[in-house]
Amino acid sequence: MNREALDQWIARLLAKDRRAAAKIISWVEDGLDREYIMSSILKTIKNNLVVGITGPPGAGKSSLVEALTILYRAKNERVGIVAVDPSSPYSGGAILGDRIRMQAHGTDRDVFIRSLGTRGHLGGVTRSTLDILHILECAGYERLLLETVGVGQSELEIMQMSDTVVVVLNPGTGDGIQAIKAGIMEVADIFVINKADLPGSDRMKNDIEMMLNLSCDGKSWRPPVVMTSVVNNTGLETLLAKIEDHQTYLLESGQRIERHKERLRLEVWRQWEDKTLAVFNMAWEAAKGKLMDCDYENPYELTHNLWKECFKEDKGDEG
Repeated sequence: MNREALDQWIARLLAKDRRAAAKIISWVEDGLDREYIMSSILKTIKNNLVVGITGPPGAGKSSLVEALTILYRAKNERVGIVAVDPSSPYSGGAILGDRIRMQAHGTDRDVFIRSLGTRGHLGGVTRSTLDILHILECAGYERLLLETVGVGQSELEIMQMSDTVVVVLNPGTGDGIQAIKAGIMEVADIFVINKADLPGSDRMKNDIEMMLNLSCDGKSWRPPVVMTSVVNNTGLETLLAKIEDHQTYLLESGQRIERHKERLRLEVWRQWEDKTLAVFNMAWEAAKGKLMDCDYENPYELTHNLWKECFKEDKGDEG
């Protein structure tokens, strides 16, 4: 697409045009003029605070996102939601369930829901997640909510993409010690025990509090543990207040600046990855013909020779 047409779409985005937001998100996901689009958009945003919602499958993340959206809309705030669903390793497709679960907001012009497939990317998010959050902010959505696939040792990128990370757990799926096994003690800024009307919720809360006593000694922010039930509509206002408390803490302590520096590092690293991969793919196609004709049984030797061929290293250099 020519730059004049792109500029017109970006101007529509700045004017809070929902269709422009949807179009531009699709182009960025597909890598069409991504660098030009994002460079134009990033000049206009203030980096609004992002709330990340994560936790194991079935914990009630989507229900909590919907409940928070209702509370924000009651304050007349516009809400942008990015929800990531796992992609099939076979077809590459994904069941974008949040479009089904959040039908109540489907006609609300001040709520934008974008469901994404991971497309094989680990980390509980997608490679374009940060860009989409920036696009939604540019479109005038003040409250940004990010819901991930699920949390575990490989899904910690949400820490780098969100300012406030809410980890959702529920009783009946093991004791609180599972939180340590999943590696989420380091992730959470706020713990939520959802479905707190079920048996075992008090015990889980006590287990998490006990672990926090051991891990948060001397830290300036101790993650609160909030009990919620979307069914009974309890604890949701408390959760909203704790999110606001944490965001106030980020601003007053200077931690927001540190998190944004880390986010910038992540974005630069991903750009380097993309550019390096593109260069390597071209070099691989050019070099593999003559090198792969040989019967290589040693992948280290093949890697070494391909590297030298791709980047034209001195053949006598064995380093």
